[in-house]
Amino acid sequence: MSSIRKIKTTDLELKDRLVAVNRVTKVTKGGRAFTFSAIVVVGDEAGVVGYGLGKANEVTTAISKGIEDAKKNLIKVPVIHNTLPHAQTAVYGGAQVYISPASHGTGVKAGGAMRAVLESVGVKDCLAKSKGSSNPHNVVKATIEALAQMRDAYTVAYDRGVSLDKVFKG
Repeated sequence: MSSIRKIKTTDLELKDRLVAVNRVTKVTKGGRAFTFSAIVVVGDEAGVVGYGLGKANEVTTAISKGIEDAKKNLIKVPVIHNTLPHAQTAVYGGAQVYISPASHGTGVKAGGAMRAVLESVGVKDCLAKSKGSSNPHNVVKATIEALAQMRDAYTVAYDRGVSLDKVFKG
């Protein structure tokens, strides 16, 4: 996992996207106690993305806690010409995701939680498919895992210790 690079938030202009809000009920002796959990994705739309989970008694507080948590878990993703460098699959829990690059003008063909992550990272053209569980928490985590495994040609050449044209000649 050498491709995962942590990012400092001080010099970034991050935009947040709310993926899902969940109302949680705890039954106590005095009745039902309601709390909220929110999963939030933040990104600078230029290759940096992170997700966070916030829990609180009010929705707005849960969202702000999620944003703060997301800023602590940022990763750098290679985005080349507004798309991804290669196709990638990942699994987290019951969620399986597949993301692949697409030609210019295709748009982000993804649903729900995957769309929020891909748009936050700055991808404008890609194809994505989610199989298995549609639980937003696991879909977001699987998508982030797939993006963390992405490597561009420059990184591959550097890791192998060869020139860039040797990577393509194989």
